[in-house]
Amino acid sequence: WAANHTGQLDFILMGLFSQSKHPALLCVVVFVIFLMALSGNSILILLIYSDTHLHTPMYFFISQLSLIDMMYISVTAPKMLMDQIMGVSKISAPECGMQMFLYLTIGGSEYFLLAAMAYDRYVAICHPLHYSMFMNHKVWLLLVSGCWILGSVDGLMLTPITMTFPFCRSREIHHFFCEVPAVMKLSC
Repeated sequence: WAANHTGQLDFILMGLFSQSKHPALLCVVVFVIFLMALSGNSILILLIYSDTHLHTPMYFFISQLSLIDMMYISVTAPKMLMDQIMGVSKISAPECGMQMFLYLTIGGSEYFLLAAMAYDRYVAICHPLHYSMFMNHKVWLLLVSGCWILGSVDGLMLTPITMTFPFCRSREIHHFFCEVPAVMKLSC
């Protein structure tokens, strides 16, 4: 953040609730949806890992996708809900950068994981006799590790670039979390 010489270190998140007539009700609805998403994905992961019949590449990738979905919503929703409850809408530049990095990393990893899942289905359909040779446990782990590494490269490339721009406009981010396009609108 050394290149950002604006003197202010905080952004103001305008949020999801700023235009609502009933912010408390909307907050409860978002919280319930958040809990349902976490519990549904957790149950799916537990079912896949507890049943040995589901220890196949397809279900392994589905469990990883559920994990990514849990992490994805956990990056943005808790901060948004706490801000609404506490009546605070500020986020510091380091917090904004961390949220942006995690969001980009998890989002990028999800895209690469979906591509790995497509490859798994391609091998299963087009090369069924060689499937067990092409998709062994080592390959599953390599594909998932590659997805996470490539996703983190996405976050490592975009976050520092975005956060080092000078911000000379309003500090208000018209979004409920620090996303690259929303933050870029504030740069000079």
